[in-house]
Amino acid sequence: MAKPKDDKTNVMRLLDQHGVPYTPHFYDPDGPIDGLSVARAVGADPEAVFKTLVTRGASGGYYVFDIPVGDSLDLKKAARAVGEKSIAMLPQKELLPLTGYVHGGCSPVGMKKPFPTVFHETVILFDTIYVSAGKIGAQVETDPNALMALIGAGAADVTVE
Repeated sequence: MAKPKDDKTNVMRLLDQHGVPYTPHFYDPDGPIDGLSVARAVGADPEAVFKTLVTRGASGGYYVFDIPVGDSLDLKKAARAVGEKSIAMLPQKELLPLTGYVHGGCSPVGMKKPFPTVFHETVILFDTIYVSAGKIGAQVETDPNALMALIGAGAADVTVE
């Protein structure tokens, strides 16, 4: 579903503000929103489309993990990557108040507060990756290095084998 070019999300505005080039991609927000369906809808390799997951560590801190849409987060590896004893997925009802984003439209860019962010190590294999543009029905395609520099993210092996 094509949208007008002036239909920018806050994520797009932040990328513009910081000079991070991107290409917006829109899809039907009323269709399936699982990651593999979104990858198909925008015509992208599912390994290059990253979903944003928010977790809480044993210490009470919050952490963001971006992994390929077809993969699952390995909680033990993720905890090690951020120096926590353990982490758990954030309950869905807590996502909007904490991040400002709804489930299915969560982006690593522009959360209410910055949180330590880790991308799966495969992020470096791509010239461009896709992440949510901050709402269901929109993705941004951008250079992973520029995106990670903007949000201060690292990379580690954090998925289930």
